[in-house]
Amino acid sequence: MLTLSIASSTSAITATPKTTFISSTKSSFNGIRIAHVLPSPAVRATTPTPRQSVVMMAKKEEELKEIRAKTTEEINDEIVDLKGELFMLRLQRSARNEFKSSEFRRMRKRVARMLTVKREREIDDGVGKRQSRKLDRQWRKSIVPRPPPSLLKLQEEEAAEEAKESASAST
Repeated sequence: MLTLSIASSTSAITATPKTTFISSTKSSFNGIRIAHVLPSPAVRATTPTPRQSVVMMAKKEEELKEIRAKTTEEINDEIVDLKGELFMLRLQRSARNEFKSSEFRRMRKRVARMLTVKREREIDDGVGKRQSRKLDRQWRKSIVPRPPPSLLKLQEEEAAEEAKESASAST
């Protein structure tokens, strides 16, 4: 945070981003003084306490165990689904619809963990970096575009509502 002080021989004006006040003190300082001021403890971003970070690490380890229990094909399918979900979130953001911004980070992290486990398996199989990239390009080309699970769920809900409306209209 920056503080700006302007003083003359008769008065001093101090301005911070949140407050402005004028004090009438005599000073020999004539000019502008810019000083760096640390924000108050209430303004500083909170860092996770050791207990919170232990819980977060336990969740990550649990998620990694869950990912490692899956086959490579299941991991590939879930990666495609998550990337579709990320696309849907970007669409919601661009349309200014309501969405949870924390989902972006959560999904990106989950995709990264899955890709890491996938690469670990390739390393165990003796696949080099160049061959891995070649296989990854082939896999990406072979992906058949499909709607993400959330969009399918929305479509099913809309179809169910339409079926209710048509059933109630015909009755």
